Amino acid sequence: MAPQPPQSQVRNNILKFLKTFLGLIRILQIVFGAGLWVTIAANKYEGSSHFVLFVAVLFWLLTLALFFLTLLDKQDLVPLLGGERWLSTNLAHDVAAAVLYLPAVGVMIYKTDRNSYCNLDLYKHLCLYKVYLTAAVFACLCCLAYLASVVYGACRKCRGEQTVI
Repeated sequence: MAPQPPQSQVRNNILKFLKTFLGLIRILQIVFGAGLWVTIAANKYEGSSHFVLFVAVLFWLLTLALFFLTLLDKQDLVPLLGGERWLSTNLAHDVAAAVLYLPAVGVMIYKTDRNSYCNLDLYKHLCLYKVYLTAAVFACLCCLAYLASVVYGACRKCRGEQTVI
């Protein structure tokens, strides 16, 4: 068993990662993704909202895993994906997330538009317009965060960098 680094070195690694662009963008992805799936799951949803919820929860969990593995500097423990391939793994994750969030944004915009008729003060029945509008905003923010991460990761990959931090 390898000797454990002192606590101050671990704390310094954590603070170092949290101050990087990737650390900050991962936090935004986690916050926006949680906002999206909580907004949808806390209200009545049907039909194509299931796809949006699937995308939001899947990539929220995967982003949490990538975030904590990188934060704790344990990416070398992941078989086949860690070590030298960690930057490529992060890039592939971000590309997949951005590609799947694009139709999710479209679904939420469509649902918002379909429910725009009930956005009146006199309308007394259940109206999901504000829920869908909030979810559409969170989906757009998530998509933008993942796209920014794709651009950042692609630039680092093109420069030949191997590590995430």
